[in-house]
Amino acid sequence: MIFATTPRLAAPGQAERAAFASATPRDLATHDSLCATVPALAELETGAAAPELALTFPIRVAAWNLERCLFPEPSAQALAGADLVLLSELDHGMARTAQVDTAREIARHLGLAHAFGVEFLELGLGSEIERDFCTDPVNRNGFHGNAILARTALIRPFLLRLPGQGHWFCDAGQPRLGGRIAVGAEIATTAGPVVFASTHLESSDTGPIRGAQMAALIAALDTHFPGVPALIGGDLNTGNCPGGDWRTEPLFDIARAGGFIVAGGPEHQPTTRPSLITRFPDRAMKLDWFLARGLKLGVTSIHPSLAPGGHPLSDHDRIETTILALI
Repeated sequence: MIFATTPRLAAPGQAERAAFASATPRDLATHDSLCATVPALAELETGAAAPELALTFPIRVAAWNLERCLFPEPSAQALAGADLVLLSELDHGMARTAQVDTAREIARHLGLAHAFGVEFLELGLGSEIERDFCTDPVNRNGFHGNAILARTALIRPFLLRLPGQGHWFCDAGQPRLGGRIAVGAEIATTAGPVVFASTHLESSDTGPIRGAQMAALIAALDTHFPGVPALIGGDLNTGNCPGGDWRTEPLFDIARAGGFIVAGGPEHQPTTRPSLITRFPDRAMKLDWFLARGLKLGVTSIHPSLAPGGHPLSDHDRIETTILALI
């Protein structure tokens, strides 16, 4: 786990990023050597300190993959009232989202503290469809990642880089440095501390790699937050591979063996939808989940990812749950 924080992540310059994009050979060793030169991949950006108060039960928690976060303000409005927010696929200095620091913007609208970690340093402007949204010819930072937001102080915020780094480095259309992560922190409640983790597991691989990523996350929580009740939430990409089925994902058995219960809302209800970027998805999928240990949860629900005007905010619907007590 990485516990280093900074008020502002430093982005490599345009010339350095261009050199990354043209680097050869396109292999794991090259990827890892380039990543070692990017401090932003080994730090968390934090902002907007919240009062140091213990949250009282019930605690409302939301998890949402915001698919770049084209619409920070209406997305924040949809999250109003949550005590804890776990977000993924957030841009920070990307031309396709008007160079906005989307995690900071949502936190500002909600009046919450936040911590953001870089999943990928994007070396291009994104997919062909995403280029239609670009307001500039280059990315200011090129950061894309996860965040945790809270109504109270974030204690020991952390970034964990999961197994499978370098998978996207060879993608000619969307070249990237980095890989899947978890971002989290300990939170004080009136019954004791709880650790929360916002994670985003690999989409372009099969279940075993997602199982390995989940095992690594649980092991890291056990090492650095031993005995602390935990809630993991986010886009676990369950069944997101050719012929995939979320019911067969190894990560669920791995989580249960680690003492976690699984909560994803109604079993028949998917969490994906067509969006402005993902316009014609092949199938509706159930990708988004909470995993809880040492916590009594209320009902987990799935909320349509639609703005008041009816347009989609993301290709994922938001999931929410309530923590009723520690057990």
